[in-house]
Amino acid sequence: MNVLLFVIESPTIIILVVAAIFLLFGGSKLPQLAKALGQSKKAFKEGMDDADRDDRLKPDARGSLSGVDDETLFEEARRRAQQLRADESKKIEH
Repeated sequence: MNVLLFVIESPTIIILVVAAIFLLFGGSKLPQLAKALGQSKKAFKEGMDDADRDDRLKPDARGSLSGVDDETLFEEARRRAQQLRADESKKIEH
């Protein structure tokens, strides 16, 4: 015997879920909950769009570093570290 009472597409389960939400949050909190969910969804979509845009704008760093030897990379790291220290000391002086 097939029990179709608790199939997700069943109107009975949808009514039960809506009733449970209504009982948990009450009538006054539901508009606030819906607004918060909408804002969260919008922020999530904006974040995903920003990440996609950043991925398209940035070149692939792995491909550009494949032809560089380790010593050159270490020298560049040392140079950048010295530059950061110099910038930091200038900020402290001001």
